[in-house]
Amino acid sequence: MGFWGYYIVARSDRQLADLDALSGVREGLSLHERRPGGWQIWEAAVPEVGSMSKLAQDTGAPALFGFVMNSECVAVEAAGPESGAWNACLARDAMAGFLAGDDKEPDDLFLPPRDAAERAVDWAQEAGCVPAAAADLVAVLTGPAEPSAELLFFRFLDRLGIPGE
Repeated sequence: MGFWGYYIVARSDRQLADLDALSGVREGLSLHERRPGGWQIWEAAVPEVGSMSKLAQDTGAPALFGFVMNSECVAVEAAGPESGAWNACLARDAMAGFLAGDDKEPDDLFLPPRDAAERAVDWAQEAGCVPAAAADLVAVLTGPAEPSAELLFFRFLDRLGIPGE
């Protein structure tokens, strides 16, 4: 069985776990890594993390999370104080398999890859990052989760221009 859980990504001078937006899940959070520029990545083994819009308001900066499903695919939700909320999925074919049981497909719940890439570029620029070209983001959004959805999610963060360690 693969990993099921959230990665929460935001930039803040305060610990993300101390923010009101995450108060309901504080006990289930653990710091995964800190990155330059105040970026933090937290892992959450909880069924739901709350509102990314509220987290963006609390930090005053764009925030996002990725819900990893059995290490096979990732539901991404993001928000910025200026750019607003948007969503996407990574490993779209695997996501289709998860949604088929509910008679849904990725386009029923997530932005199409090109639209998601455009929103991701806006989000990254609002965050002060230098993102890859939209075409590079589309390639990640439509690519397979090889070797895992977790690594695909971190590849997505890299393409957004979130500084590495």
